[in-house]
Amino acid sequence: MYFSKQLLEEVVAANKALAASGLAPLTWGNASGYDHVRGFVAIKPSGVPYDELTPESLVIVDLDGKKVEGDLKPSMDLKTHLEIYKAFPHVRGVVHTHSKYATSFAQAGQGLECYGTTHADYFNGTVPCVPSPSVDVVNEDYELGTGCSIVSYFQFHDIDSKQVPAALVKNHGPFAWGKGPMDAYQNALVLELCAEMAIHTLALQPDLEAIPNYLLKKHQTRKHGPDAYYGQK
Repeated sequence: MYFSKQLLEEVVAANKALAASGLAPLTWGNASGYDHVRGFVAIKPSGVPYDELTPESLVIVDLDGKKVEGDLKPSMDLKTHLEIYKAFPHVRGVVHTHSKYATSFAQAGQGLECYGTTHADYFNGTVPCVPSPSVDVVNEDYELGTGCSIVSYFQFHDIDSKQVPAALVKNHGPFAWGKGPMDAYQNALVLELCAEMAIHTLALQPDLEAIPNYLLKKHQTRKHGPDAYYGQK
C-alpha cells in the first residue's frame, strides 16, 4: 500500500460528493489527493461511475504520472492535476468538474468577478479564466498543456493560489484545489454557487461593478490569515 487508507477514503468521498451535489453529472468530473510525504497522488479511474468507486479502485501515481498501484487507467485529466500539485506545494487535493454555471463562464471566456461577500469569503477577487492551450499544445499533450496554462497564468499575474484556489479554463471548465480532496470539493461547490449567483445578479444589473476592495479584504481576512476570527479556536 503506497497511500494512507484515510486519504484514499477521502478521495473516494470527494468524488462521490461531486455526483451527489450535481457538480459532475454522469462522469463529468474527478477528484484526486496528494500524499506529500510519500510523493504519490491518488485519482479517480477514467470513466468509472462514482457509485462504483472504492479505495481499491483508485489509481496511484507518482508526480511524473508513473503508475505505482491500481489496475485501471487514471482519469484523463491526471496530468493537469499533477501540474497543479507540482506548482502549488500547499495543495493536497484537486477537483475538476463541468458544473453548469462555472462552466458557462469558462465557455464564455470570462473570469468570475467578485460581486459579493459570499464570493469574498472564499476567493480573494476574480477567479480567472485562463487561456485554453494552443492547437500545437493540444495535439502534443492536451492535459499537460491545460495544467501548464493554469500554472503559468497564476505565476505571470502573481495570483496567490492559496487565496484564489480555483481557475476556469477557457472553452473547458473549472478546476479547484485545497488542503485536501474534500476541501477542494468545497471550493468547487462554492465556485459553482457563486457563478450561479453572478449570472442571476448580472441579469438584474448587467453593468454591475465588482465588490469594493475594502469589503473584499475584510471578508478575506476575517476567515483567512493570521488575523482571522471566524470559527472556534
